[in-house]
Amino acid sequence: MRAFVLGGAGGMGQGVARDLIKQQRVAAVVLGDLYPDPERLAPKLRESEKVNLIKMDVNDHAGMVSAFKKVDVVINCAGPFYKTAVPVARAAVEAKVNYIDICDDYEGTEVLFNSEIDGIARKAGITVLTGMGSDPGTNNVLVKWYADHLDSVDEIYLYWVVSIAELAGAAWDHSLHMTLGKIPQYMNGELVHVEGGAGEVVVDFLEPLGACNLRYVGHPQPLTIPKYIKGVKNVIIKGALIPPWVDDLIKQQKDTGFLGTESIEVKGVKVTPYDLALKLWETIPEGRDNGPQSSGLKVIVKGQRDGASVTYTADMVGRMAPGTGLPASIAALMMDEGSVTEKGVVAPEGCIDPATFLAAFLKRGAKIHQSETISSLVHV
Repeated sequence: MRAFVLGGAGGMGQGVARDLIKQQRVAAVVLGDLYPDPERLAPKLRESEKVNLIKMDVNDHAGMVSAFKKVDVVINCAGPFYKTAVPVARAAVEAKVNYIDICDDYEGTEVLFNSEIDGIARKAGITVLTGMGSDPGTNNVLVKWYADHLDSVDEIYLYWVVSIAELAGAAWDHSLHMTLGKIPQYMNGELVHVEGGAGEVVVDFLEPLGACNLRYVGHPQPLTIPKYIKGVKNVIIKGALIPPWVDDLIKQQKDTGFLGTESIEVKGVKVTPYDLALKLWETIPEGRDNGPQSSGLKVIVKGQRDGASVTYTADMVGRMAPGTGLPASIAALMMDEGSVTEKGVVAPEGCIDPATFLAAFLKRGAKIHQSETISSLVHV
């Protein structure tokens, strides 16, 4: 198998590549990046004979198509995905090569499912798998795993927290963007749009994260999960950046216009507040708390089985790069072995066999803390 990892010199791309080069059947991993500096790579990637680092720009459609034709799968790790998911997927479809991304922006997912890309991919017999990272990704597969053990699914709650000690590059763009405007949630059997950054709740995660304040965020699962988990009434997703001062400051910036996307004139110069705020977030002042080197997920699935109410809960904690990269790598390997058969645009819960994926995920050292709670009325 030959794989092309776009954004390959970034943290998430390297997370994918580090797993791929360990696999005997992977012959080559091409890392395409706008800034292809070998010094950015971890030593194991820099020294691997399987790895080739090249310059690639997501705005170079012809260049992407040409490069993609030489591989078996394209794995897009170049965010922010509200800008990159569609053009990269379109290039992969034109090259007639399977595509995977770790897209966590709902806008990109919405276009992929509703544009001509889906039909062209189906006709070409290729798979466009979007959202195969951590969130979305692993948690979507867990939702499917638990749904398969229930007669019906009523509610799904997806919670995540990321420490800014793990944030870099395009992840900051996503982190600000996901709170802007009205964002999708699935409530009472309908897709609705709520104010991003609202709806605060306190959720407990595994140590060292503990109790965190979460808010509505713009991720794709409210769009995709109801397509595959029929009858579900609620698909709610909330997330947080920690330490708490980060989300509090982002909310203040949003409320006061510092995240505005319309240009304003300052001393004769056109400035977009969002772009300025994003640039300033790239450098955290010395002495500020950056939080632990850890991120977390929580998945809650509620439903019915044999007349009883059942609640499944899964908790994970760990580093963001491997937690995001491993799922994409596993999915690519599953495609190569023929266990992903769905064609066209699809989300993880629509094409990834949970048992196969979770076995591979756990084999790589992942730990999932799970619980099952069963409640029923007993008539005496």
